[in-house]
Amino acid sequence: MNLVTITILITSGLSTALAVVSFWLPQMNPDFEKLSPYECGFDPMGSARLPFSIRFFLIAILFLLFDLEIALLLPLPWASQLDCPLSTFYWASCVLVILTLGLIYEWWQGGLEWAE
Repeated sequence: MNLVTITILITSGLSTALAVVSFWLPQMNPDFEKLSPYECGFDPMGSARLPFSIRFFLIAILFLLFDLEIALLLPLPWASQLDCPLSTFYWASCVLVILTLGLIYEWWQGGLEWAE
């Protein structure tokens, strides 16, 4: 048997064993608190369907966008080891300029104002 076959057998065996154990191991004892809509222990006092402000979602998307920017620019210091680091820095600068222009546009449109 070659190495690829052995690797496939081991990974499929481990996956099957973990799936079987995960069905047998947990103890399912549902009680009143677990079956209630809120697991925190106290009764709901109002409607659970209260609408959120759209501004909350805009700010959340903005945070996600800048987290993505950080993830994309994190390997940038290692770009100096590449054959053509200037093109990598150029494209990273393009990403930064586009995101900065988007932030400025959102700021001018009032999307970052929390209070009305």
